[in-house]
Amino acid sequence: MGRVRYATRNILFGLGGNVATMLVHFFLRHVFVMRLGDALVGVEGLYTDILTMLSLAELGVGTAVNYSLYGPVARGEKEKVKSYMRLYRRAYRIIATVIATVGVLLTPFLQWIVKEPGQIPLGDLRLYYLIFLFNTVSTYFMAYKYSLANAEQKNYMQTNAAALTKMITMAIQVAALLVLPNFLLYLMIQTGTELAQKIFMSRYLDKKYPLLREKEVEDLSEEESGEVAKKVKALMMHRLGDMARLQTDSVIISGFLGVVQVGLMNNYKLVVNSASSFVNVIFNSVISSFGNLIATEEEEKQFSLFKVYRFFAIWIYGYSAVGFLLLLSPFIELYLDKAHVLAAPIVILYLTDYFFKGERIVLSNFKTAAGVFEQDKYLTLIQGGVNLVISLALVTKIGMAGVYIGTVLSGLIANLTKPVVIYRVCFHRSARSYFADSFKYLGVMAVTLAVLVPLRQAWLTQVTVWNFAGMAVLVTLVFNGLFLLAFGRSEEFGYLYRMAAGRMKRG
Repeated sequence: MGRVRYATRNILFGLGGNVATMLVHFFLRHVFVMRLGDALVGVEGLYTDILTMLSLAELGVGTAVNYSLYGPVARGEKEKVKSYMRLYRRAYRIIATVIATVGVLLTPFLQWIVKEPGQIPLGDLRLYYLIFLFNTVSTYFMAYKYSLANAEQKNYMQTNAAALTKMITMAIQVAALLVLPNFLLYLMIQTGTELAQKIFMSRYLDKKYPLLREKEVEDLSEEESGEVAKKVKALMMHRLGDMARLQTDSVIISGFLGVVQVGLMNNYKLVVNSASSFVNVIFNSVISSFGNLIATEEEEKQFSLFKVYRFFAIWIYGYSAVGFLLLLSPFIELYLDKAHVLAAPIVILYLTDYFFKGERIVLSNFKTAAGVFEQDKYLTLIQGGVNLVISLALVTKIGMAGVYIGTVLSGLIANLTKPVVIYRVCFHRSARSYFADSFKYLGVMAVTLAVLVPLRQAWLTQVTVWNFAGMAVLVTLVFNGLFLLAFGRSEEFGYLYRMAAGRMKRG
């Protein structure tokens, strides 16, 4: 099966799973807010971010080994695959131990991290946190096995398992909240179903890939082990910077403004993340295909497909960012109530970062597939430092908006520097054309907003379901119409059109 067909299968399975889980998740969040309140929404989001920070202990081992697997899998080198998988397994067991240890040591400090939790006792907060910790740690004992399927471009195996588990979990949680609104029961349902899925998928992958159970495994050469270690060291810098930039916002908001504010922000994140999960399925599903492409094809073809990948990302992220900017707060008002609507500057800053993050995902995914980790290894550390300094300086002065000013400005550093690295290292050319295209894309978005903002002010004088739906149609027609008018004759659009029409040669 060719790269296009594998990528298409990964995308279709991922999108199908996301549609189902999104619908259930929205209903679950509504029931959660109504039955348990905003404070526990904030606690859930805060703990998720804290455990993501603790997962920094992974330090890019998975990414480095995944990259190393692309070549051996494409060439059918079974013994080499076994060697990399053993290294991966050993590393993840050590990582799980480190995360568990550091996570337990953090428990006594929760009373200073979770500010203004309302009527939630400290003992309960610690118990909830330990359950989140268990869920994270247990993942590392089998997650490495998915890397083999991903290297074969069969990402859909992981997305299908995750989607089915989420649907079952959330359906049971909804029923439980309606009958007995208890957060501990809510968490135990999640723990039980996810643990069952991990055990089942571990056994399934062992059966599908018998080499995972073989005892006779050759050691990697010093050169191969050194190459993995070299990439892990570079990725460690990326992980540290990402943690300081992406996972600290909730902690800063909770520590300075209260955990309820985290909950209000998380309602917005739920909507945006639900939509972006569809987008990310598309872009993440082609990482393994890009890895295969880079391992087997010439540089010119790689560059051509990178431009298509980037064009499609700008189209999708631009459309969704404009739509969110105009419709996200009205949706929150319809979905929950007006009391859950955040101030406009906060929403604008958050969505600005969302759009530019879309560009960064394209750059980061291609860098990952190409194994380009070292050239900009200090960049994310600089970003993390900038984010922390600005966010901490402004949160006490202008509140949550100050936190997101730090997020936006630190993110833009990567938008300006990563293209230079990729174009120089991967394509051996100047990034001037990349930035020229960026100005064109931003110009079309500016024109689109100039048309749509006055229409929104006139159309949504009162927020109703019908007015909201009508505005969504206007956003869709105006944005896509202008985008096609500007770029409908480009090579990138032509490639996408031919692929969608089924005239693209497979493989």
